[in-house]
Amino acid sequence: MKTNILLGMLLVGLFFFSCNKNQKDTTSQESEEKPFKVQCYVAIYEEDTIDLKINTLKNGKLSGNMEMKLLNMPIKIGKIVGEFRGDTLFVDYTFIQGQNEKVVFKNPMALLKKGEELVLGNGEIQTYSGKSYFAKGKPIDFKNVKYKFSPEDCASD
Repeated sequence: MKTNILLGMLLVGLFFFSCNKNQKDTTSQESEEKPFKVQCYVAIYEEDTIDLKINTLKNGKLSGNMEMKLLNMPIKIGKIVGEFRGDTLFVDYTFIQGQNEKVVFKNPMALLKKGEELVLGNGEIQTYSGKSYFAKGKPIDFKNVKYKFSPEDCASD
């Protein structure tokens, strides 16, 4: 009887392990999808510089990298994931700050496309269950902003 129970638990464990493995494989395939369009931008405000690289994927989703060098702050290096809704790009920016790789931050961002520029908006952010969102019903300000991204040539990797 004990052998049957142990065998059953082993089979259930293997089932869950294989399901979890397949999910990880699918996620890695999505993140490794080759973009069909790559755009690079830079925003400079006084002594601050933000570099942004956007990869457009075939499914319309966007991914990329962002590096924020702000005066008197540790450098923020991370990844963006998101999509356009109308003329506004909504992304989640997941990053580390400085040399501290143990603490990972995640913030929502909204960038309005105006011609060739992307304008980083300011909005009220709320956190619910550990995830940050723009507050519903509150406007995002794209007029009183510091950072306007201009297109630039992508550096070859």
